[in-house]
Amino acid sequence: MPFTQFYTDESLLNYDVFPKVLVKNKKAKITVRPLGARPVFEKGKTYKMLVCALEQGKPYDYPASGDFKELSLACNDEGGFAFEHTFTSEQMYFLRFLNDEGRRIIQFPVYCVDEDLNGRYPLRGDLHMHTIRSDGSQCPAVVCANYRKHGLDFMVVSDHNRYYPSLEAIEFYKNVPNGLTIVPGEEVHMPPVHGQESDFHTVNFGGEYSINALTDGPQTEEKGTDKKYRSLYGECPDFIPLAEWEDKMEALAKEYTDLPADLDPVPVAVFKWIYDEIRKANGLGIFPHPTWISDVYHVPTAFWNYITEKGWFDAFEVLGGENYYEQNGLQTLKYYDDRANGMNYPVVGSTDSHSSNPQNRNAFICSTMVFSPENERKALISSIKQRYSVAIDTIDENFRLVGDLRLCKYTTFLLKYYFPLHDDLCREEGRLMKQYATGTAAEKEEALKVLALIGDRVQKHREKYFDF
Repeated sequence: MPFTQFYTDESLLNYDVFPKVLVKNKKAKITVRPLGARPVFEKGKTYKMLVCALEQGKPYDYPASGDFKELSLACNDEGGFAFEHTFTSEQMYFLRFLNDEGRRIIQFPVYCVDEDLNGRYPLRGDLHMHTIRSDGSQCPAVVCANYRKHGLDFMVVSDHNRYYPSLEAIEFYKNVPNGLTIVPGEEVHMPPVHGQESDFHTVNFGGEYSINALTDGPQTEEKGTDKKYRSLYGECPDFIPLAEWEDKMEALAKEYTDLPADLDPVPVAVFKWIYDEIRKANGLGIFPHPTWISDVYHVPTAFWNYITEKGWFDAFEVLGGENYYEQNGLQTLKYYDDRANGMNYPVVGSTDSHSSNPQNRNAFICSTMVFSPENERKALISSIKQRYSVAIDTIDENFRLVGDLRLCKYTTFLLKYYFPLHDDLCREEGRLMKQYATGTAAEKEEALKVLALIGDRVQKHREKYFDF
């Protein structure tokens, strides 16, 4: 769902204020420029501006903590202002302009972050989705274009049983200027072990080789064992024949001699093996949708509790896929219960979408905000593992966030006051990407020419609004 719906007032449209995100105890140079709408400031006139800290109360009610600072600013020839100020704590501040009677004319929100977030840009993405190469509705190139149009900075094609569709998407856009980072990946489904099922689903986000293609399955049936279809750089472990793989998993299962009575050793052994392989591939192993109702809950609660206590996954898909409460609601409660019990694992949100068209109400229901120094695979994975991520739920008309409180506060500001502007830029870029993917020869050529002109504008926009 586009974040334009989260405009809280017209100040974002009537004035350009930059940078919007400042670093604590670093002097910031802030510019306020009018964009041709009311209210209009009088050029040359001096105005009072209050810098109001959001979280510390009103000074006249809470004198020990209230933080309002008054500045006198002269309106410049543009009808705006330029000034310097040092913000002293991580929170949102209002820049509140007053008239001669001391009443508010307009105010502009900005955000101050602690030093650890300095240089970490907010990047919004989806870590789990499907195309027609498995059970989705559009080809990989169109899925990527549609999600860039929606405002994503990064995404993965994670088709069931198949890694090669993600390579297809990366290859298709490798010479097309755009700001979308397409990460390799797959949804992992390993075969039964001598008749014992172990298909709990796993997302391999960014792994440099396929886990599905390590043994027999749909990937190798369709593309064989050629490493160019099952690895990002043409290097990966040797193929394991199915019978050999089954024997290996059965042997691993026998090592789990102390499991609770309600746990089967084979799924436990296969789970651990998959996530170990994803780490060897330098990927992020994501545990998705345990409370997806597939006849009954997708995995037993005892299994979920066990692997969580062991810390075997890299990130938990706390939000995504379905819009009923049992999935995202109960998964959120479980995450916070685990936090209270000392288990602090990274969380992500994903659509798990099977159609990228707006007619699919689940096409845009969840996403992830990652605070990363670069919009690049390794940096994104590292940042998530360091718990610089927030899961975003946009199922309803108001968004909901899951993650660390401080990052959720920051993300709230960004979704209201930064991403509506960001998404406006992405919309045209995504439209042109789809034109390049599906248009006539002349339309493809036109799309390339325009993308060459605008392909870096989102990054420039990011640098403008973050004082890093």
